[in-house]
Amino acid sequence: MVMDSHTVVYIAGNQVVLQNLRTKHQRYVRSSRGAGIGFITAHPSKEYFAVGEKGGKPNIVIYTYPSVRPYRILKGGTETAYVFGDFNRAGTLLASVGSSPDYMLTIWDWKQEETLLRSKAFAQDVYKVMFSAENEEHLTTGGSGHIRFWKMALTLTGLKLQGALGRFGKTAVSDIMGFVELPDGKVISGTEWGNFLLWEGGLIKVEFCQVGHKPCHEGPITQLVLDEGDLYSVGKDGVIRVWNFEVIDTADPVDDTGLVEVEPMSELWVGKNVSLNFMTKIHDHGQPFWYAQDTSGAIWKLDLTFSNMTHDPECVCTFHSGRIEAIGVSPFTCLMATTALDRSVRIYDFGSNSQLSVTKFKQGGTALTWAPAVVNPEGGLIAVGFEDGVVRIIEVYDPRLLPGHARQASQSVEINLKQVFKPHAAAVTALAYERKGRVFATGSKDKTVFFFAIEDEYKPIGFICVPGPVQALQWSPPTHDKSTLLILCENGFAVQVPAPLPGKQDTVTTYHIKNLPTQYFHFYSIKSRIKLAEEIARREKEKQEKEKARLEWIKQQKEMGLEIEETKEEEPEEEPLPPLYIPEEPSPILCGFYSAPGKFWLSLGGYDSGFLYHCEFSHDDEEDPEKRKDEPFEVIPMEDTNDNPIHQISFCTSSRLMFCGMQDGSLRAYPLNAKDLSVGALKDYWYLNVHDNDYGQIRGICCSRDDRCLVTCGGDGNIFTFDICSEEELPQALPEELPKELKVMIPPPRSGLEKEKATEDIKDPDAYTIEEYKQKKEFERKMEEAEEKKNKKREELSALRHDFVFLLQKNQELPKHMQLHREEFEMDRRIFEELDRQKLQRIQLVQKELAWEHEKQLIGLQKLQTQFRDSLEFTLIVHAIQSNHQISTYSLLTMSEKYAPDKKHGDSKWAVLKEKWTALKQAERAEEIPRETSSVYRESVVFENEAEKLETPEDRKPTTRYIESKREKIRRIVEKYDALKAKIMKRRAEWHELYKSKPRDNYENSEDAEEIKEERANIGCYRLKTATNYTLTEHERMNTEKKMMQLASLEELIRKMKMNMNKEIVSLRDLKVSIIEEIKGLVKELKSIQASLDLSEHLPLPPIPQLHPDEVPEKVIEYNSDVLLKFKEEQEAKAKLKEPLEGCPSSRAFRHVFLRSPPVEEGDPVAQAGDASAVVTEEQKAFDMEKAEPTEMELEILKREKIKNLYLQETLIKKINTLVINFDAELRLLRHKKLKMDMQMKSADLRCITCCDELIILKKLEVHENLLEEQICTLINEQEDIQSKLKSYIAQMEDRKCEIVMLQEREKALYASFEASLGENNEFADFLTDILKKEVEFVGKKKVGREADEEKENKEEDGEKPDLKTDEENCGSEDVAFDGSVCPEGCSEDLFQNTIQLQQQRIGIEKALKEEKKVAADLKKEYNALAKKEKEIETSLDTTNRKLEAFQWEKLQRLNELYVVVPLRLHQVQCLVDGEMPRDFSQTLVFTNQSLQYLQKRIVDLRNEKIMQREIHKKAREQHKQLLQDKKEMEAEIQRLEERCNHLMMEKFGRLVDFEAVQAHSVNIPMEKMKVRIMEKEYEHFVELREWEKRIVVLQHQLTKLTRENTSKLHQLNKFCHEKHQLETELESLTTDLGRDFQDSQTTAIKERARLESRLIHMTRDVVFLREEIKRVRIERK
Repeated sequence: MVMDSHTVVYIAGNQVVLQNLRTKHQRYVRSSRGAGIGFITAHPSKEYFAVGEKGGKPNIVIYTYPSVRPYRILKGGTETAYVFGDFNRAGTLLASVGSSPDYMLTIWDWKQEETLLRSKAFAQDVYKVMFSAENEEHLTTGGSGHIRFWKMALTLTGLKLQGALGRFGKTAVSDIMGFVELPDGKVISGTEWGNFLLWEGGLIKVEFCQVGHKPCHEGPITQLVLDEGDLYSVGKDGVIRVWNFEVIDTADPVDDTGLVEVEPMSELWVGKNVSLNFMTKIHDHGQPFWYAQDTSGAIWKLDLTFSNMTHDPECVCTFHSGRIEAIGVSPFTCLMATTALDRSVRIYDFGSNSQLSVTKFKQGGTALTWAPAVVNPEGGLIAVGFEDGVVRIIEVYDPRLLPGHARQASQSVEINLKQVFKPHAAAVTALAYERKGRVFATGSKDKTVFFFAIEDEYKPIGFICVPGPVQALQWSPPTHDKSTLLILCENGFAVQVPAPLPGKQDTVTTYHIKNLPTQYFHFYSIKSRIKLAEEIARREKEKQEKEKARLEWIKQQKEMGLEIEETKEEEPEEEPLPPLYIPEEPSPILCGFYSAPGKFWLSLGGYDSGFLYHCEFSHDDEEDPEKRKDEPFEVIPMEDTNDNPIHQISFCTSSRLMFCGMQDGSLRAYPLNAKDLSVGALKDYWYLNVHDNDYGQIRGICCSRDDRCLVTCGGDGNIFTFDICSEEELPQALPEELPKELKVMIPPPRSGLEKEKATEDIKDPDAYTIEEYKQKKEFERKMEEAEEKKNKKREELSALRHDFVFLLQKNQELPKHMQLHREEFEMDRRIFEELDRQKLQRIQLVQKELAWEHEKQLIGLQKLQTQFRDSLEFTLIVHAIQSNHQISTYSLLTMSEKYAPDKKHGDSKWAVLKEKWTALKQAERAEEIPRETSSVYRESVVFENEAEKLETPEDRKPTTRYIESKREKIRRIVEKYDALKAKIMKRRAEWHELYKSKPRDNYENSEDAEEIKEERANIGCYRLKTATNYTLTEHERMNTEKKMMQLASLEELIRKMKMNMNKEIVSLRDLKVSIIEEIKGLVKELKSIQASLDLSEHLPLPPIPQLHPDEVPEKVIEYNSDVLLKFKEEQEAKAKLKEPLEGCPSSRAFRHVFLRSPPVEEGDPVAQAGDASAVVTEEQKAFDMEKAEPTEMELEILKREKIKNLYLQETLIKKINTLVINFDAELRLLRHKKLKMDMQMKSADLRCITCCDELIILKKLEVHENLLEEQICTLINEQEDIQSKLKSYIAQMEDRKCEIVMLQEREKALYASFEASLGENNEFADFLTDILKKEVEFVGKKKVGREADEEKENKEEDGEKPDLKTDEENCGSEDVAFDGSVCPEGCSEDLFQNTIQLQQQRIGIEKALKEEKKVAADLKKEYNALAKKEKEIETSLDTTNRKLEAFQWEKLQRLNELYVVVPLRLHQVQCLVDGEMPRDFSQTLVFTNQSLQYLQKRIVDLRNEKIMQREIHKKAREQHKQLLQDKKEMEAEIQRLEERCNHLMMEKFGRLVDFEAVQAHSVNIPMEKMKVRIMEKEYEHFVELREWEKRIVVLQHQLTKLTRENTSKLHQLNKFCHEKHQLETELESLTTDLGRDFQDSQTTAIKERARLESRLIHMTRDVVFLREEIKRVRIERK
């Protein structure tokens, strides 16, 4: 927070710091309650600032500026802590928001210190609250997964705070950290993923991102600022971007995603690893600048003018980000060093509160200590431990003291890395120097402690293992005789070891020290036992105090002269003592220190906090430390530390103070008067809340070298320095020894430092530790020794082999009879058998080991074959045998799936909607059934239900024969009534069907309509698609789905045709193969024939056709083991040569194997023919040599054989030639067919290209079309819902009408019953009529049934009669002589009661009728509203349909812009100009011959149809005239019959009568039914009355018995009264005696008297009970 151009205000722990940026001077404002500070915010005038605190019931304190004095205090705004606050623009109001658990939002009138409004902000963490800059009645809060919009509204009950929660909708829920309200009321907020959300009306209007859907920031947006018309966004990615406010404010969503792409006007990248959290604007010398807070540990000064003169970001100051892990103070001067997990080590001058130097490493620091003077006399050496287990020794020096660097140094302190080593595999947690400076110890979370010898360089001595992660290390003080190390572990172990001596450990194979004497202390909890002892002592003390108070009271009573019996009171039962509790997991040790040799103090956390434990190492060494249970021998309770344990302890030796750093960030100072710690010494202390109470746990406490200053660091990242002694307390005798100002002295550099090379750092976090490196070296050494042994054995084996070979050579040189056979060299055959067996086992083992790899490669090969070979369709070329003609197959690709959607979903979504809409309209038209029919049907249903109720058998009860006959009579009446009603209903149904079949006035014959529709569709008017009046029918509308289906069908057709052609070509290839095989057989036969002919008679053999390689392309991918081996050899040779080779060796191998001439096999007919001819020739030669000269007969036979062979030779040659010629002819025919098909395929390809272009256009327009279709779908769904509601309302209104009619009928029947009950000439008719019509208001509860028959009246719940309140003004009678509530004299009591009942029924009916009418009116109102809404929806639907039709026409025009290729021949061009071909075909049309012929034929057909339709029309007009005449005659006849019917009714009844109503009311079924039920009830009451009489007799006998008992008890009571009177008389006559005997007798008499009185009371109660019982029985008898 910036108060002015040079003052920055920020929170540091429990302090508010006001720092002057120029002078670096700081002023501090401490929290008023010491519980922490939640927020600070400045007043718009900068004259005040508010500080919201933390703790129970925190306050908000308003301070004035620059005086920094409290001005106002606001109380009661939240329960635990404030998290944010903000002033409104005028500065009159302050809004604050609290943390868990209440999250209270409070609006303050801060000057009056009053709360205006308050409300719970949310149920999760709230990060921020802000007033609107334009409307001060609006606020916005944001936090964990929510944003909420508030307004202060003036209601009838006063000013209210109303909040509307923002709804994310489809957008993912995000934490809202940054937001700002725009001038028009919209709110823009950031998100976790870096986009903006524009909120309007509690909903997300737009989500902003950069172009390409890149987020606006790479990470969360922490702040949004609206400044001078520009919107600034601050992100965790270290970037500040400026956005155009008008573009943001006026943006609208363009699609369903809601994303809108925007580009920033300017942006500033602050730096690498920068994470910005907040920025604020100031003006310095008239120039605007911004201060930005970097959560990585810096404050930046930024220039956001974005001009040519813009300054680069300037880092004003740096600090630790996060908690500080360790701190160390120089032993010579006021320097201190800190480290944290932000990977930095910083050097401070705490005398001037300034940072001198900082250096960063690859990992975060976890431990730090400054080397003592015995180690480094200059005081510039620091040891730092890191989280990767590395320890770095760094030295601090003044670079100006280096030779030749005095003027080159840019700062006064530099840090040099002197040595680095890695002793641990986990984070280093503790570092400690031995008191004499000879040993350096490091502890880690890996449960090891490493020791180093301190020389010019730190050399490892060794390490030991401890039972748990190391928490702290402390060497014994100089006062101890021996130098020992106290190791404190987190899991409750304390270990003590002596300092190992350098050079005495064996470090050849490992650094692990195993023989170091070790003492263990395993802490065993005793807190529960202490608490138990305290509870026992407390109870014992309470007992003693009670006993003392009792004895004091007895003493006072005796002094007053009263004698009191000293009886010991019974002690109340005590609560059981709490059981002993031992935590399952040991409490962690937080810190500790030596008190004496072998003794130490511990502070623990967890359950055992609240005490300091004095412990001692025992001399009882056990083998397993885990089994030890060591208890402290002394305990000091520490006040208020049960939940706030001590984490750090430090001593100031000069002032004898013990400083304790607490978990809540507070600091305690205990004065130490005694030499050792004790309960009394730690009773008094000073404390100060320094660091943050929630996360400011003190991590380190150090005193300066002269004990004048105390330095603390905490988990909140703050460092505080304190003066231990103020100037007033300094002794006056030594003013020169304690200077007023602490001046820092920078240590000088080491000599030769400038010449040393930079130390190589360990940057790899996975680098070997010292022990791991040692083990690695040892392993390598062992491996080298093993390899040397192996080499020696190999040399020995080689020598033996050489000797054996020499022996074999000597054996070969000997004569054969002296040579030894090979088997004789075998010493034992079993050795070779064993070797063979082992070899076989190894082979099997290798096969098993390679089984998985073999299966893997096999599956991979199968996948490759499936992917590439199986889907591959080879191009086949078939060559002619005698000519150069050839034919090739089509190259087929796999069927494209992107144009082949599911056939089931091929129909357009719009078509489905259209069908749905059409069906809806048809349903509306078809719904024309008269309302009367429904009402009649309902009435019939009612009567049928009543009949069913009458026919339903009830439980049989004992009744008389008369009741049974009555029931039978009613049943017959009901049957007759049902038959009559069924006849009426049947007649009504017939009339309904008749009227239903009557055609409407606008009726059209469906067949005629279909014919008209067909004629209009086929009328032959071909409008151009480019015409403005061209309309698309539903099936002609094209969309993406249809076009994709069309394209898929075209591709499928093309593929099918090509596949058929390929099958024919393959069949031709197969034919060629079979012809070749046949020719081979014929040639073989021909050779056998020519073997018997002379050479001069031989005709040349026709050549055997051969298959070309491209005729069998599938053999290219065939392989065998020879091919694979050869391929492998070629690959190995290629890898060895590493030279480019011509061609591919694998392809050459394939060609070498598969394209060479096949070897002659047994089944080869040509080879067999050659062999056979060779055999025949040999036999012939042998025969010629042995044969003599033939005879004439033999010559004749030979001649005939020769002629036959010559004929066969010619025939075979002709057959071979015929086969070849026929094959070539087949090939040429198929080639011609394929050429024609090629033309078709080219046209199809052109059509595919056109379809693809059309598909691209349709896809571009698909979004808008889908949007319109979705709107239509939504409207249709709404229309369906409304129509369904309208139908339900109509049904309900019909029900209400029926109910109203029934109630009216019941009312008429009631009046008719009343008139019938009056009879004729009743003198009380007017009075009873007034009673019947009198308005009475019901006060009691009564139900008015809606049943038509009104079976009986309901009784009151309490058995009381309802109260009636009569309205005198509504009484219609003027006769005041009669009271309306009393039956007048002379009037029948039954008639009066019947009138009263009818009055109640009338009122109930009127009330029900009123309610039904009210319900009907409400239904009518809702029906009208829905009907109006339906009309609006129908209008919107028509408008949207028109928009869709216009869009379809626009889409058609876009499609018409594409060029379509149509190949034509010259005879197809008929638009000649002067007999010549026109140059411009733009005004021509492409029309099919079939369509043209159809149009020409249609002209003739239409002429004939026109003549025929005229004849039909003429006949229809004549028929229409005749029907009109018949209609008039029928209407006249109907009117005549109606008049006659009315006349007859007037003559018979005197009025017009509804016969159906008369028939319906001729029999009053409910009344007859009621009479039968009355009879049943009378019989039931008679039976019940008899039972009650029997019960009364029984009760009378009981009453008599009780009366007798009561009389005897009264006699007894009288006797007791006499005895009482006698006893009282005797008591009065006796003299009063104060002795003990008299007192005892008096006590006995009192007890006896009390007993008698109690008995008398019980008897009196019995008497009263009996009297009430007698009274009740008498009443029942009456």
